[in-house]
This record gives sequence, C-alpha cells and structure tokens, in this order.
Amino acid sequence: MGSADVTAGPTPVADADVVVSMRDVHKSYHGTPVLQGISMDVRRGEVVCIIGPSGSGKSTLLRCTNALTPIDSGSIAVCGLEVTSERLDKLALRRKIGMIFQQYNLFPHKSVLQNVMMAPIQVLKQDKRAVELRARDLLAKVKLTGKEDRYPAELSGGQQQRVAIARSLAMQPEVMMFDEVTAALDPQTVKEVLNVIRDLASDNMTCILVTHEMAFAREIADRVYFTDGGQIVEEGTPRNIFGAARDARTRAFLDNVL
Repeated sequence: MGSADVTAGPTPVADADVVVSMRDVHKSYHGTPVLQGISMDVRRGEVVCIIGPSGSGKSTLLRCTNALTPIDSGSIAVCGLEVTSERLDKLALRRKIGMIFQQYNLFPHKSVLQNVMMAPIQVLKQDKRAVELRARDLLAKVKLTGKEDRYPAELSGGQQQRVAIARSLAMQPEVMMFDEVTAALDPQTVKEVLNVIRDLASDNMTCILVTHEMAFAREIADRVYFTDGGQIVEEGTPRNIFGAARDARTRAFLDNVL
C-alpha cells in the first residue's frame, strides 16, 4: 500500500499510481458551503479513512467522487475519467467505483445470489454462467456461503451489508468507497462487516472509507484525513493523527470520540 498526499493545484496529478485525484473541490447546498477547497490524492492499493464531525462534508465528498452529486467548482478524476466533465460516461465510472452506503438497498424480491448477479448481467451484459461462478466466489469471500438462496428479509443487517459489498465487487471495480457502512449495525455485525473490509484491504483493493470506527481506522488506514467545516484540517498516517495530532480541532474531536 502506498501513501496519499494533500497538494494544491488546478488539475489532477499525472501519476499512474493515483486512481482518485481531487483538486480544490467546492460544493454548496442552498448557499451553505459543504466542501470548501478539498484536494486529495488516493493511490492504487491505498486505504484512506476520512473522519470528522457530522456535517463536515465527508459523505458529500464521496457522492461527488461517484458523480451522484455535482460539484460547484474544482476537479475530480477517477482512474483517468474526469468526473466533472459534461461528457462523462457514468456507466464507465460506475464500473471503476463501487460504493457502499449505510442502507443496503438490496432488491427484497430477489435472492442473495440474484442480487449479486443482476448488474453484471443486465448492465454489463456478461455471460450468466460466468457471472454466477464469480458471484458464488464473492459470497464465499464475504463469508455468506450457504445463503445464496435466502432473501434479504431473512438476513441480519450485517449479512445484508455483506451482500451489498459482494454485489458491488461483482462489477469488478478498481476503487471501493464505504460511507459509514456500520452506522446502523449492532456491535457483533459491525465486526463481521469490518472483517470483510479488512480482507479487501489485504487484497490491495483501493478503499476510501468515511467512518466513525476510530479503532478500525487506526488499524487499517494508510492515510487518515480529518475534515471539519468542509475542509481538510489535517492529514497523515494513523500514528500521526491518533497519536500526535497537530491541530486543536483534530485533538478536540478525538478526545470526544476515543
């Protein structure tokens, strides 16, 4: 795994290892600034955790990166695709990024296996037999072997979240983004989901996580970004952020949550 740098500049970095590049990203809702000049590089195989108080722009940043929310100014590039371009092929972007939300958003009338298989077959037009083999492998990867024929309502919250991760992986993305995916789970199922993310990181999947699980961020991250008021206040290694934070706002936040 590499390391991320926060640098200023008007255009994305021309670096083959950089898979996500943000430059001076601004976003407001109804005149209220949410992102105020975010710049960040994420390199291939890196695990980045974004922490900070509620309302600091963390989730909006992920949504902007995945073109779910347009930005007001700045630039975002993902795997060579200019997210902010009017000519962006959103399907191509969706193939590059897998995004997992707090809500599982599974199809209730489809089995676990069908949920995982749907997008590669219907969107990517891939061969059904090949997709099924990959889907079964992915369900084994997220430790759901034997649950293929179950329906979402028959699963725990942690199991449904793991199905959502397998479904996203079925699209064979280059980057996985997780938006507070354990926020609605009980402690035991939190552990199950975090173990799956830990395994992905061990396989060198590029991961960007917005999380309130500080111990997990400390363990898994290559780089931690602390955001407040729509700005990156401080960034560094977990050791630096959790053990020797320089900014008073970072220290105050960690004092409250640790």
